[in-house]
Amino acid sequence: METITKWKNLTLDSFSSMGEDIGSGLTNILGAMIVLIIGWLITKLVLIILRKVLRIVKVDKLTEKINEMNFFGKSDVKFKVSAIILSFVKWIMFLIFLIVAADIMNWSIISSEIGNLLRYLPKLFSAIALFMIGLYIASFVKKTILGVFESFELSGSKIISTIVFYVIIVFVSITALNQAGIDTTIITNNVTIILGSFLLAISIGFGLGSKEIIGDLLKTFYARKNYAIGDKIKLNGVEGIIESIDNISVTLMTEKGKTIIPIDEVVSNKVEIEL
Repeated sequence: METITKWKNLTLDSFSSMGEDIGSGLTNILGAMIVLIIGWLITKLVLIILRKVLRIVKVDKLTEKINEMNFFGKSDVKFKVSAIILSFVKWIMFLIFLIVAADIMNWSIISSEIGNLLRYLPKLFSAIALFMIGLYIASFVKKTILGVFESFELSGSKIISTIVFYVIIVFVSITALNQAGIDTTIITNNVTIILGSFLLAISIGFGLGSKEIIGDLLKTFYARKNYAIGDKIKLNGVEGIIESIDNISVTLMTEKGKTIIPIDEVVSNKVEIEL
């Protein structure tokens, strides 16, 4: 009889304990759901107010300026500052209320990991800001190189400016990744090897080609010093008036029309100037 009574008491205690656990679990679930619903409503309210504030301060004017810079050329990649700010605030508030809900449910691991994510976000956004500043600097340098080359009427402006742009982007990207706490040792080593090989190739090419380039510049300087536009000259049986002198040739206006003479012939042959 005592054994039966003992079994009875154990059974009742088990059911009672299970009931308390289920009740506590349901209470925690209900509390977590209430917190999430309240958080959703508060987030909606904050986003509505923030959207109106951003519209009043006209933050999207900054968006237009960023898109006008064409960081990625004529691609479809566009930035909208207001949308980025609103998304950031929305997810921050969602994570905060999710931590509260996880604490109510006694999910300490989830709460701890989300907390670590929130602590990491300042690093992440500082890295993004650094990358955006780098993009602006790279774009500015690219436009400056284009302007300088065009003002001096030099060729290869697009190729050189594009190479410089992407070199800056690579270094800025590595710096941003370091700021975000990502190990970039392997990337840095590979980029260093590639960049070193590239610079070596440019140095060799420049060394081999600089002799002819300097010679052409000296010949052009000689021609412009000794001849002027409007001079009437005679060279190898060709007689005419100098119309223009550029880096590689001299243009004469003859009786038959325009004649273009390579700068080498002007420098290396006898030229008669009529006064």
